[in-house]
Amino acid sequence: MKLIALDQTYPQDWIRVITHICNLFFEDSKVTTKNESADVHVSFMYDISEDFTVSATSTLVVDDKQFVSEFTQKYEEDADKRGVNIRLKRAVSHVLLENLEKMTNIYQKWGILTGVRPTKLYHNFRRNGLSKEEIRNKLVTEFRLSNEKVDLMEKIVERQLVTIPDLDTIGNEVSIYIGIPFCPTKCAYCTFPAYAIQSNRKKGRVATFLDGLHIEIERMGQWLTENNMKITSVYWGGGTPTSIEAEEMDALYETMYRSFPNPETIREVTVEAGRPDTITEEKLAVLRKWGIDRISVNPQSYTDETLKAIGRHHTVQETIDKFWLARKEGMNNINMDLIIGLPNEGMEEFEHSIEETAKMQPESLTVHTLSFKRASEMTHNRDRYKVADRQTAEKMMNRAKEWTAENNYVPYYLYRQKNIVGNLENIGYSKPGEESIYNIAIMEEVQTIIGLGCGASSKFVYAKTGKIEQYHNPKEPAAYIMTYEDSINKKIELLNEMYGIKSK
Repeated sequence: MKLIALDQTYPQDWIRVITHICNLFFEDSKVTTKNESADVHVSFMYDISEDFTVSATSTLVVDDKQFVSEFTQKYEEDADKRGVNIRLKRAVSHVLLENLEKMTNIYQKWGILTGVRPTKLYHNFRRNGLSKEEIRNKLVTEFRLSNEKVDLMEKIVERQLVTIPDLDTIGNEVSIYIGIPFCPTKCAYCTFPAYAIQSNRKKGRVATFLDGLHIEIERMGQWLTENNMKITSVYWGGGTPTSIEAEEMDALYETMYRSFPNPETIREVTVEAGRPDTITEEKLAVLRKWGIDRISVNPQSYTDETLKAIGRHHTVQETIDKFWLARKEGMNNINMDLIIGLPNEGMEEFEHSIEETAKMQPESLTVHTLSFKRASEMTHNRDRYKVADRQTAEKMMNRAKEWTAENNYVPYYLYRQKNIVGNLENIGYSKPGEESIYNIAIMEEVQTIIGLGCGASSKFVYAKTGKIEQYHNPKEPAAYIMTYEDSINKKIELLNEMYGIKSK
């Protein structure tokens, strides 16, 4: 742990930003304004002039070395109090980042950008009329992004606009997320709602959860129908939606297609069949019956020892067998996930995963970088898991980029997370024309996503202002069963408020 001492007291939101920048270089940094012993001492001077020029200087002292950095940015117009605060924090982030880079010789290719959705920022600049050259200059000078990362963002934005030509007006429609909170076991890195299905079935929670979910789908479908709302995409996630039985899946899809308005106009329906140990011929037949052919079969790794270490109770061979079974049963758009930085994996293991993927050529491949999420078992017992260092993780990501390009995949969405190995990113690749509409919509926050089921998060996107309001369904099945009626009513209340609809 590094103790970073600041020269004076700063607002709490500034402390969070400064801590985040420090954590890019030193894990679990502690930033304090108290006069106590510290490894690193930092001081800042900052100002904003009458012509809207923001300037900042930082001095960093460690041992007997001193580093000084300066930053100046002229803005064309004034900003409100919140905007001024953002500009000043950005300037302070610049000088702190530059000093830490000088001190450590570690260069941060994502610069000071801390947001989960970098391409959303790019889209905002684009919608404001900036050219590609102007956007690049802004990202490089104001946010310190490398040209490599800007190149990646440009490719993704270009592909998104091909996939969804009406991306800028898709806010007139909604998408639906439906969460099934059960899995065979819970993976060590996971923080999603994922409860052991067998024990919950014995307690009766699976059946009662499904009863509530049927009602939630029907009620939401009724509201959508009454208000003539169009659905862009539906995503069944979790947990693992294929952990329930085939007949239970069939009943849910029947309720969905009966309840949702104009189901024939839904552009895409996806079912996360992420755990190969939940996929059967019967369940695939149900998907085929309802015309659903976009699923995920997620290996994460093609090393059996790794799968055991992270709590996935299936083998590599089972992943391969279930992929080909799904293909045989008519699944024509299969996504697979790989995770960079899993315990005890280096370039050799990742190269093996790439080689196995090459044999299957799934329509899309999502390359995740391991993130130590606060509530995961892996984070709670971090000493037990030896993961790739920064340099190795970056080599893996670069190899993924090379391989996908060689195999005719294009990047079409990305997102970043806190505590992500190597300060890297997660990238979704696909064969051209096989991109997931839902993934783009949720990452770019261009439309309202209505969440149904356990742990489902609803995002209400106000089309005119861009304001986003969230509502979360309970994560635990027992809590959902007790409160799903309240969740339905709250979401309808928020939808009515957003669209200016009087409650009936």
